[in-house]
Amino acid sequence: MSFETFSQLNWSIMTPEFIILGVIAILVLMDLFMPKTLDRKILGWIGIAAIFAALVYTLSMVGGPVQSILHDTFRIDSFALAFKLLILGGGALVLFLAISYEPKDGVERYQAEFYYLFLAAMLGGMIMTSSGDLITLFIGLELLSITSYILAGIRKFHGQSNESAMKYVINGSISSAITLFGMSYVYGLTGTTNLLDMASQLATLANSNHVYLLTIAFLLIVVGLAFKLAAAPFHMWAPDVYQGAPTPVTAFLSVVSKIAGFVIVIRVLLTVFGFAATDGPNSVPILFNMQNYLAVIAGATMIIGNVVALRQSDIKRMFAYSSIAHAGYLLVALTSMTPNMFQTIWFYLLAYLLMNLGAFAIIQVVTEKAGSTKIADFAGLYRRAPVLAVAMGILLISLAGFPGTAGFIGKLNIFLGAFYAEPGHYVIASIMIATTVVSYFYYFGVMTQMFFRPAADESKFNIPFGILVVLIIAVVGSVLLGIMPNIAFDFLQNNLDVIGDFFK
Repeated sequence: MSFETFSQLNWSIMTPEFIILGVIAILVLMDLFMPKTLDRKILGWIGIAAIFAALVYTLSMVGGPVQSILHDTFRIDSFALAFKLLILGGGALVLFLAISYEPKDGVERYQAEFYYLFLAAMLGGMIMTSSGDLITLFIGLELLSITSYILAGIRKFHGQSNESAMKYVINGSISSAITLFGMSYVYGLTGTTNLLDMASQLATLANSNHVYLLTIAFLLIVVGLAFKLAAAPFHMWAPDVYQGAPTPVTAFLSVVSKIAGFVIVIRVLLTVFGFAATDGPNSVPILFNMQNYLAVIAGATMIIGNVVALRQSDIKRMFAYSSIAHAGYLLVALTSMTPNMFQTIWFYLLAYLLMNLGAFAIIQVVTEKAGSTKIADFAGLYRRAPVLAVAMGILLISLAGFPGTAGFIGKLNIFLGAFYAEPGHYVIASIMIATTVVSYFYYFGVMTQMFFRPAADESKFNIPFGILVVLIIAVVGSVLLGIMPNIAFDFLQNNLDVIGDFFK
């Protein structure tokens, strides 16, 4: 490619990514030259400003045509914009948590590194949303993964943090290798890494040996990405990593990283395997033939996540298993393959973002005060900080899926989609109901501690500004979307033609 052609490309579609990348470079230089005595929280505020600038520019592209550069390697379509908005919104809230994070073990010494590593991880997720090529997807995935490994172990002299980082690196590396091995099979069969070109070639697949190889590739990619989603039985790393990582990192892994994980799952599985024929043109695609395998993973994830959470005494481990369970609910929507699948997954991730980050904001305040992460530390919270207790109660019933909350609407859409699918997925829909009921026990266990148990320490809480911002957005958003969910659905339907743009 000549320089003239290179300079004439429409680089403006990458403006949100360039904003984040530029600010990462600025933060690195500022950290290098700032006096050691100067508070690094200013870097966090600059990061928040950059995210809001990227968010505004992303919103300005909503409703526009599908655009791509570099032979469709990087594309802007409705799918990319919808999920990029979630990643940027979640990233801003996590940075508010990070600015307010002041544990007793002196982790503030590493605050500057946290801010630009976090922005780099978020940049990886943004690249994944706009990738139209396996190479770009994998670059985004590894940028997200490698920075996440470092963030998990950023407390250098903390044993649990070191353990969590080691386990995360080992499991993450294995999953990346398995995913890449599966992708290599698809590349070998098609001779291209472009997702849409792959889809067009595989739509006429008739050779039984090729179908067999593609089925193996499908299973390898699903297994590798299941590690990233913390889906059973590939969830083993999640509880230890969530427990050992700093609370803002745990919040990031549970929400923003999960959103990015579902982005790559949907991009690869629907684009490549949603058209891959099993017996010549017009035959049933491989993805639909493999629905039962996805259903097994979804069912196992919901059961293991919710049942094991019952036995947890550590709040972060409990939320780790809760996160595993919610990945199972989202896999139910993916398994159903209904026309409304995109909207259902996007809305559920939005609701999950709000209620989970709000819950982690309160967990951060309580665990910093107590010096531990035991559920028993929440005892008597209503007497010590009524606002925190009520907010946590609202967020927990939203996570449990009670009517009047965003969590209920999200689960209801997934449940109805499982029934309306042809053929209906009645078994996993039933498992979803049963495991949701099971989740009430551990969510209400926390509420029992807050409202009905005496407090061991009667001292009051000081709520930092960043925590307050996250709580207001999370609680108001969870209630508002539970009462008026059409705010989100109308935004999607009126501005983003996700299905129409996805295969252009």
